[in-house]
Amino acid sequence: MSAVLQPLEAIGATGALDAAPACEACGARGGLPQERQARLRVDGVSLDYKSDRGVVRATHRVGFDVLPSERFVLLGASGCGKSSLLKAVGGFVTPAEGRILVDGQPVNGPGPDRIAVFQEFDQLPPWKTVLENVAFPLIASGTASRKQALEQARDWLSRVGLSDFASAYPHQLSGGMKQRVAIARALAMKPRVLLMDEPFAALDALTRRRMQDELLALWEQERFTLLFVTHSIEEALIVGHRVLVLSPHPGRVRAELNAQGLTPAQRTAQAQRIEHLLFGNEPIAESTASAAATAAATAATPTAASAAVALN
Repeated sequence: MSAVLQPLEAIGATGALDAAPACEACGARGGLPQERQARLRVDGVSLDYKSDRGVVRATHRVGFDVLPSERFVLLGASGCGKSSLLKAVGGFVTPAEGRILVDGQPVNGPGPDRIAVFQEFDQLPPWKTVLENVAFPLIASGTASRKQALEQARDWLSRVGLSDFASAYPHQLSGGMKQRVAIARALAMKPRVLLMDEPFAALDALTRRRMQDELLALWEQERFTLLFVTHSIEEALIVGHRVLVLSPHPGRVRAELNAQGLTPAQRTAQAQRIEHLLFGNEPIAESTASAAATAAATAATPTAASAAVALN
């Protein structure tokens, strides 16, 4: 199942595509859920930050919806505000305008319903073992007793293939293994939305590709809702069900596309299309809130994507 990248005229006032693939509720491998209510809604969000030059706008009126169990990717060049958007969803940045909702409730600060995994390898406390690192958030949040937390941590380490490293410390792990621990720690909290900010960017190419596959395999088991940030076109088309393409600074919605079920040839063509959107002269679509529910209703036609192109 695949879909064409719709022209900007097909993007309504909400900034969402009027067509995207329909599918049975998680029936087919990699399929989108059929549920229509958004798990995450970013509604006309503008983000500002202060600099020596005064107030600078990072994103301008960006809007999109993420459905339950969907893998949604924010793609754009460095400085387009995609990481700032992820931090705003996490509750660490307050929008200058617009709103962010999780299951219909406004985001007013950080919470255990949104857990982030970053690209830095030092996000794991070095004095804790791998097992203790995974169990710690469960204990600290009062989600589980120490005994329960350790049991759950062992279970999650098994799911990410690190049972044999439960007693190891972070400095004894490779970069890919550290990221697996971070993912296990995040998913152990059972967040409503898993936030991933270029989690594999610091890995070598082979490890990065393997980690992408492992993330997708884990999603097949758990069907978590994922908001994933990257500047790699190839990675966006591998990881995402849908991809929101942001313009260079300040970040605005260029287009939203479906990325699932594409053949290698289609991926290559889609990657070229994205490059044209980012570096060509097509007009920018200004968005407020997305209606991914509408996007999930209609099947669209295929056209493509892949190519190891990173936007730097």
